Amino acid sequence: MSISLETKRRSGRNGPSVIVIEHSTLARTTIVKLLERELAGWNFIDMVSTESLDMALGKDVRLIALDLAGRSIASHSLRDDLAAIAGRFPEVPIALLASTDDALMASQALQMGIRGFFTTSIPIEVALAGLRLVLAGGIFCPHPLGALASHSEGQIKAQSGSEKVTADRTHHTEFTPREAAVLAELQCGCSNKVIAGKLNLSDHTVKMHLQHIMRKLQVQNRTEVVARLGSTAFNGQDIGDLATPDPWTLSQASR
Repeated sequence: MSISLETKRRSGRNGPSVIVIEHSTLARTTIVKLLERELAGWNFIDMVSTESLDMALGKDVRLIALDLAGRSIASHSLRDDLAAIAGRFPEVPIALLASTDDALMASQALQMGIRGFFTTSIPIEVALAGLRLVLAGGIFCPHPLGALASHSEGQIKAQSGSEKVTADRTHHTEFTPREAAVLAELQCGCSNKVIAGKLNLSDHTVKMHLQHIMRKLQVQNRTEVVARLGSTAFNGQDIGDLATPDPWTLSQASR
């Protein structure tokens, strides 16, 4: 017997919450509907702006997704939004939703403390894997380190205000979207065979991605990878509960 979205929404009212701040009604509704299907038992609070943040006070908020809305990282409007969020939910990770694939912008966002940079060009299964990674305590960026490093160090430092933050977060920004997807499944405890099936990859390709991940993190095995990036369980809620997209979606996105 299937469970309706309304039933899931009701059951999630006392569960962990995700706040979605998006000015576009269509985009906001689409994101919430997708997450409701993927995260049964979770509560989703959607709002047009940070002015409505107080309605979520007292909730067990695990993630705040904020629409960049065409703004620059240095814009006063974005800074005000981030300050409003930090003032009410100082420990909650923030993910930016952007319509641009600008690598410098992504780098600047991560150096400001943003935990995820999601763009509209990301395949759905990679976006969901990135969501898992952020919820598990990691950092997701759709650009590999090479793309971020192509910009001058001076440009990046001008926005970061902290060289130490850059050094601390570098290993998180190295992952390609496919490596991030493999890493997210690994953190959920999946074997190579299961990862290959979920992401429509060959066993050899999964092993190759794992080798790249271990080299970038400077660890020797899968256990050390998970230990380095943290556990996937939060107060009994397993991030592995995220559903995998249907095989047709995976096969199309992997081509």
